[in-house]
Amino acid sequence: MKLYSFFRSGTSHRLRIALHLKGLTPDYVPVDLRVDEQAEAPFKAINPQGLVPALELDNGQVLIQSPAIIEWLEERYPTPALLPADPLARAQVRALAAIVGCDVHPINNRRILQTLRKQFGADEAAINAWCATWITAGFDAIEALLAQDTTRGSYCYGGAPSLADVYLIPQVESARRFGVDMAAWPLIRAVDAACAELPAFASAAPAAQPDA
Repeated sequence: MKLYSFFRSGTSHRLRIALHLKGLTPDYVPVDLRVDEQAEAPFKAINPQGLVPALELDNGQVLIQSPAIIEWLEERYPTPALLPADPLARAQVRALAAIVGCDVHPINNRRILQTLRKQFGADEAAINAWCATWITAGFDAIEALLAQDTTRGSYCYGGAPSLADVYLIPQVESARRFGVDMAAWPLIRAVDAACAELPAFASAAPAAQPDA
């Protein structure tokens, strides 16, 4: 397999975590978003949407969109599971992931921020404030949901990493990059610290990538 990735991309980061948790180490193909390599013809021949990540399988088929790829991984490599067996618990884990994947990350990603800069004249202080607004709203909700779950262990759900952690940790990384003070969310910080101790998360971190 080949993973087309950018070290600082949150969607690439979450997919790297999922791959490492499944024990998979595809060949790493960097796509430099800083020079818009993702919008050039060679990469758009791989992913017509011009976004990372993309996962090229050994048979040449290409999977795009991190949620779809992670779902495929869960179905194709079910152990260790990223979702609990109980349907209600699965819904709870998916909801935690969706707060990041649907409500926080999409309006803080590079395309949005570039539009704010180029079309609306936002400076870096305004960009950071914009990102902090949506990260704070999402993290407030996640912190409250973690506090409600009195049975969980060191991670977002139960005693092992789940889909929720796969989504949360890259958003924590992004929050720190945008200067968001994490002091208000001790439970999220504790989850982040627990995940940082795991090789799958450490090896997936942006700073550990060859294009960092």
